[in-house]
Amino acid sequence: MTICAMDSWVAAGCPPSLGTLTHHHHSFLQFLPGLLTLLWLPISLAHHGPLPWVDPNTQTSRNLRCYSPEEIPLGQVPLHLLARTAKWEQALPVSLVSSLEATAGRSRRHKELPTKTQCPVLQPKQILEADIHQRSISPWRYRVDMDENRYPQKLAWAECLCQGCLNTRTGRETPALNSVPLLQSLPVLRRQPCTHHPEPGAFAFYTEFIRVPVGCTCVLPRTAQ
Repeated sequence: MTICAMDSWVAAGCPPSLGTLTHHHHSFLQFLPGLLTLLWLPISLAHHGPLPWVDPNTQTSRNLRCYSPEEIPLGQVPLHLLARTAKWEQALPVSLVSSLEATAGRSRRHKELPTKTQCPVLQPKQILEADIHQRSISPWRYRVDMDENRYPQKLAWAECLCQGCLNTRTGRETPALNSVPLLQSLPVLRRQPCTHHPEPGAFAFYTEFIRVPVGCTCVLPRTAQ
């Protein structure tokens, strides 16, 4: 007479017990979601095709959606791509552009001289009403960077005014510290010509991460002074 153990019913040729079947049923259910995901993924990728939000280094222009100049005028992007970048307006390089252009317009109307680019002298009396970029011991100014093949086309670009930093006692530049830009990684849309498209002037869009200087700070020099 054969005695069947719960964990050896297959080897002994014994009929499985109810507890054994329940154990194997639960094990199968644990792996079921993973198996369904593996089956669904190739079908989904084949259905949707290549993504329009791609890097040109990994996708050729054959896989990109091409647009004619009549469809998308210069300076505009497709609405479905613009919806993904709704948070652009919250980024400092984008939000500052309008105020910088307004300030430049007032300066032109009043025939004011352009902002000086040399390292300033820190004036304690002027600090109370100055902005952060003017109160910093590594001061900077902003300019509007323009690129027609990029979206957003205009970005506020910070430029350090000093090679060194300002001494808080004398207010003058000292080489004991170095001024360096602070960089922010920002995703932008870049226009790319469609070389395989029959219509001349056709182009596509792809994403590119650029590093935008948003301010300046003081650091120790790499070499001793």
